[in-house]
Amino acid sequence: MRFTVIDSSGAVSFVAPCEALPALVAACSRNPRTLDQFLAFAGEYYPWVREYVEAGLAVFDEHNTFGNYRHIHAALARSSPREQPVFRVVDDVTREASLRPARAGVVLFNLNARRIVQIQNTYAEIRRVGRVRVRAEDGSVRRVLRYQLPVEWTLVP
Repeated sequence: MRFTVIDSSGAVSFVAPCEALPALVAACSRNPRTLDQFLAFAGEYYPWVREYVEAGLAVFDEHNTFGNYRHIHAALARSSPREQPVFRVVDDVTREASLRPARAGVVLFNLNARRIVQIQNTYAEIRRVGRVRVRAEDGSVRRVLRYQLPVEWTLVP
């Protein structure tokens, strides 16, 4: 599933297993204001996602410079949506890719507006109150926790 996260410094898009969705929604229950906070909170439930996104952004930043995005454009053009790398939304090409479904859909987390937009989601309904599996580094489930989105968060279909 594709996930796109927007904060005051811009937007980042990545593809991750669908099972990461509850961890990302639960992260919003803690009112993250930045991508770093969002990933830190999500990483407490699903440790793999933080490392994956941070490593992917390091690669993106190494190969793409302001005004020269040919590397990410080439990667997006030659790979299917579910095989695309982590990337920053920097222009119209990356913006369009950040909204393109992968596997079970695309969900947008707007941290500024405190809004979760399900552009397409065939995996599981996002609810204001739910449960999240807390995973160990090896992927095993350590426990299950409840979360509740604060009232200021909006869910869009």
